[in-house]
Amino acid sequence: MPLMYRADQVGSLLRPPELLDARNHPDAAPEHLKELEDRHILRVLERQKDLGFRIFTDGELRRRGFMSDFYESVEGLDMKGEVQRTWKAASPSPGATPGVGAIPGAVVEKIRQKKRLTNHETAFLRKHSPGGIKMTLPTANQFPAIAYKKGISERAYGTYSEFLWDIVPIIRSEIQALVNEGMKYIQLDAPRYSYYIDPKWRSYIRDEMGMDPEEALDEAIRADNASLEGARRDGLIVAIHLCRGNNRSHWYAEGGYDPIAEKLFNQLDVDVFLLEYESERAGTFEPLRFVPRGKGVVLGLVSSKLAELEPQDRLIRRIEEASRYVPLENLALSPQCGFASSMEGNLLAEEQQWAKLQLVVNTARKVWNDA
Repeated sequence: MPLMYRADQVGSLLRPPELLDARNHPDAAPEHLKELEDRHILRVLERQKDLGFRIFTDGELRRRGFMSDFYESVEGLDMKGEVQRTWKAASPSPGATPGVGAIPGAVVEKIRQKKRLTNHETAFLRKHSPGGIKMTLPTANQFPAIAYKKGISERAYGTYSEFLWDIVPIIRSEIQALVNEGMKYIQLDAPRYSYYIDPKWRSYIRDEMGMDPEEALDEAIRADNASLEGARRDGLIVAIHLCRGNNRSHWYAEGGYDPIAEKLFNQLDVDVFLLEYESERAGTFEPLRFVPRGKGVVLGLVSSKLAELEPQDRLIRRIEEASRYVPLENLALSPQCGFASSMEGNLLAEEQQWAKLQLVVNTARKVWNDA
């Protein structure tokens, strides 16, 4: 297994207000927006270095959300289309989003790639990152469930599967480009696997999508493995991040990893699993018994949804508990998700975000003597 970074992070960081204002302003000049992005990315890179991280992200500050690079790189999607998702709040918070959120991007034509997904991000990072770079990409599995709308999308694709397998080559080519650029860490973000652990979403797959959940899970694993073909190089970590939703401190799925653990941990061709484990809705550590000895697990024990800082002694106890199933040398620590899966971000302040990340580094040093 490649060397793990004991203090890890999922990828996205809270956007500063002036960047949000500029991105939302209809008359914002692209040059002004890029200047703001550059300046704040330099700032968050320096802050990560000061905290003690050894792997660096641009915080996804150039994105409207963790999937937006894909949306902006292809044609064939109607960005006015909306798919409704029911979200639950991490805690009652003033200003929280409603319980139902809309995700744009219904597929209406065969998708066509018009540009690379991340070239505009990696070019800047390769010049300015103080260390190894982590790049995040959405899994191909993310899009059929949210962009295939019955009554509309059939004109482009007869089935969800046809749409999925047209996305796979786009993700695979982007991963290969990142490998060739010398990225140290490539992470697929795959919240859609939560559909297979939550009974209500398994019913959705069966009743609304017309697919057998187990067959759909098998296909999802095949699609991610196909996307990762050729993604191997000495010193490169290939990872997948699983969560249950992370929009404005809300979530949409619940349940432990038990229904998917044996199949997922053994069949997915990745080095590392970043797993949400900060709350009871993620279940127990017992499914980790299926993780092969050659693979690593990043325990997402620190909440990116809540402002309250976790007690370090509790984090250490939970790491010790997880080590009953995965050797300690194959474990690391991170927040359970990013702090801004959508650009509006979760319901905490930026300094609370940095305090959470400092806690990750300090705890990793205490447990492994190496961040």
